[in-house]
Order: sequence, then C-alpha cells, then structure tokens
Amino acid sequence: MPTVHDRTAESLLAFWADAGVDAMLLDAPVDRLTAPAPLPFRQPGKTTDPTPASPGAQGLVAAREAAATASTLEELAAAIAAFDGCPLKFEGARQAVFARGAPDAELMIIGEAPGAEEDQRGEPFVGRAGRLLDRMLAAAGLESRTFITNTVFWRPPGNRNPTPAEQLACSPFVERAIELVKPRMLMLAGGAAAKAVLKRNEGILSLRGRWLEWASSDGATVLPALPTLHPAFLLRQPAAKKKAWSDLLTLVERLDRPERRS
Repeated sequence: MPTVHDRTAESLLAFWADAGVDAMLLDAPVDRLTAPAPLPFRQPGKTTDPTPASPGAQGLVAAREAAATASTLEELAAAIAAFDGCPLKFEGARQAVFARGAPDAELMIIGEAPGAEEDQRGEPFVGRAGRLLDRMLAAAGLESRTFITNTVFWRPPGNRNPTPAEQLACSPFVERAIELVKPRMLMLAGGAAAKAVLKRNEGILSLRGRWLEWASSDGATVLPALPTLHPAFLLRQPAAKKKAWSDLLTLVERLDRPERRS
C-alpha cells in the first residue's frame, strides 16, 4: 500500500512534469568546463554523401499523405487506425483513440494522450480526468459545442507523456481534424499538448491563461488558442481548479463575443 511519502513524491513529480520540467540531475557528475571535442573539418563547397531519410521523417511524410486523403472525420479516423508511423501503436496500445464530440464544434480541445480507460473504450477523455472535464464544460455551457482529441492517438506505456517525436508523427492528423471541424478556437489541455501544438518551450504554468495563436503548416489558417491545466493535474492538485475555471470562463467570454462585421 502506498505510504504518505509515496503519494507526496508522486504528486510532486506530477507537478513538475506539468510545469514543464523534463530533465533531472544525472547520476554521475559531468565536467562542463572541459572543452568539447572539435568538430570534423569540412572543406568549403564539398558535401558529404547524402544519408537516407530517417524513419521519423518517412513517417511524417506518410502521415501527411494519409491525412490529406481524408475528406470526412470518419475517413480520418480510419486513416489514423491504419497508420503505422507512430511507435506508440506497437507498444501495448489496444486501439487507436481519435476523438469525440460535435463534428462542427466551435471549440476544439486538444489533450496529450489516451489513458487506460480511453485505450479500452476507444474515446478520448472518458476516465476520471475526462469526467471532470465534462463537468466543467457542462457548467460553462460548452458540452455540446466541443470536439475533443489528443496530440497522439495511442496510449503511451505507463501513461507517460508522449514524446515530441511521437507527437510530430501524429501532427498531420491533428491538423487535418482542425481543417475538417473548422473550430473558431482551440483549448490546449496540459503542457505536452500546449508545447506540441504551439511549438513553444515554456511550461504550462507559464502558458496557461494566455491567448496565443496556432497556425496551420501552410499558414492559411490561424486560430486563437488558450492553454490550460490538464484535468488530470487538477485531480492531483485540487487547489488549481480555480485557475482552470478562470481559463474556461475567459474562453467562453471570447467564444460568445459578437463577431465584428466588416
């Protein structure tokens, strides 16, 4: 049975992870004052032999091609299920977990990754964190106005955060979902989602509550995006619910603001 110290340590580690800390001190000391080894000399104008594209690059190209062929959300879900370019698919996940919600939603919520219950049921945000999110959306009057997905579509082993490489492999499908749903704005739940979607390095405690912009890869679509705390973090740190509720009210106010007519 976990002790009080175990629970305290787990809560603290989760706090730092959501705050954006992704490294720790090494077991062995490193002398950073030692001069690094010199880089190999390359003669100007002479190039090295071309190297084959990395598996990650090949997977990204395949993801873009697969996503582009989907003209409906149903076709996009099928393309994701058939996609083999994300390593998470082969690391114990039962099935692909794509999305749920209104296909013409005004608001798209993008989380980090499926968990155990999501992996079992095939829908995102259906576990404890998802139920909390649903209660918050209902209280804000948004339950029928949202489309919910994640940055990756397979459960990471041990419910760890998805890596940037895994998120990159799935990013064309996320962008295609945005193109098909055509939301007016995005809400990014958690640090891993905010960093991946917005391509920023700050932690979620720095990003949350700030209106930022998401742009499609071709720059044709630009949407306002609001990062906020992940519901799973709120379950571990109930005192932070006030901040998340404030973020949600800010979003509702902007969503319901009358559009300016030219």
